[in-house]
Amino acid sequence: MTEVVIAGIGQTEVGEHWDIGLRDLAFAALRDAVKDSGGLKPQSLFVGNMLAPNLSNQSHLGVLLADYAGLLGIEAVTVEAAGASGGAALRQGYLAVASGMVDVALVVGVEKFTDKVGAGVEEALSTGTDSDFEAVQGMTQTAQAALLMKRYIHEYQVPANGFAGFALTAHANGVANKCAMFRKAIKPETYAKAEMVSEPLNMFDMAPNADGAAAVVLTRRELLPDHFSHPLVKISGSASASDTLALHDRKDMLYFDTAQISAGRAMKQAGVILDDISFFEYHDMFSIYAALQLEAVGFAVRGKGWKLAEDGAIRLDGRIPCATMGGMKARGFAGGAAGVYQAVEAVAQLRVQAGANQISNAKTALIQSLGGPASTAVSHILQTL
Repeated sequence: MTEVVIAGIGQTEVGEHWDIGLRDLAFAALRDAVKDSGGLKPQSLFVGNMLAPNLSNQSHLGVLLADYAGLLGIEAVTVEAAGASGGAALRQGYLAVASGMVDVALVVGVEKFTDKVGAGVEEALSTGTDSDFEAVQGMTQTAQAALLMKRYIHEYQVPANGFAGFALTAHANGVANKCAMFRKAIKPETYAKAEMVSEPLNMFDMAPNADGAAAVVLTRRELLPDHFSHPLVKISGSASASDTLALHDRKDMLYFDTAQISAGRAMKQAGVILDDISFFEYHDMFSIYAALQLEAVGFAVRGKGWKLAEDGAIRLDGRIPCATMGGMKARGFAGGAAGVYQAVEAVAQLRVQAGANQISNAKTALIQSLGGPASTAVSHILQTL
């Protein structure tokens, strides 16, 4: 397939943007991405969004944002895959350019959680579960994660505070990320004293819901403008996989098949192995998800994903750096924008523009987005050229 490069990146700060509307938030990110690309003109717009119809009373986001950005006439669609919406939109943009049918694709992920408050947000999030068999019983995504974590702790005899390393690493890395919602490191004792949300899940084991938008411009190398000066980053592998929506239909709830399948396919396409991966941007919406992804992808054997965090292997100077700009835990979980934020942050690393969080000799990144408890997993391999 044709080589696809990420020519431009843009992002907003993640947080509670009470005074900014959905379209303005998205426009800020896509405007910066287009500018960063040297002014490339997109023919297609792919919008990653998870909950705008529920939270913002707005669907048809593709047209809304194309109109607001002065891009009328282009192809413009919304892609939804729960928490993997941003990653899925990135894949659609990649496929459009790689196929040769589109010269320049603009991918933007956006979410506006603060358009609704209270129980309405949890109700909206529950639409990502099986409505007939989970949500109707009051099951939330947080409760799902807590059940997985409790079973994992029992199955693998994880000690108290065994998952602390995920939060400690994320918050340490978030300090230098100017777009992160939380920019303060935490101590082990802070984690240990944290309030329980859904036992054994405490407040540091889950990412905060937040508003945000991130965007990338995709094109082919030969179409880059003459004045383009950024180090080149390409998408060398892209894959998506699906599993059962309801957890109770899984053969094995403690193994994320989709994470293994999509990462494996993306790495095969890119021609890389695990030892080639410089860093991994996982979907740490919950600590248990991070552990299960590390195991499914192959960085840890089953039942030992949490040990990579405890032993420091996922730190910036560790064996496999993860959540290098704070991940979803410190940056914030911006719903349908989460996967595009991963791409933006990975590009910054590969361009050697990550500042204090820069990974030494970063050449190859694996980014992975999950929809629900890995009902969907979308993986991409990004590499320097």
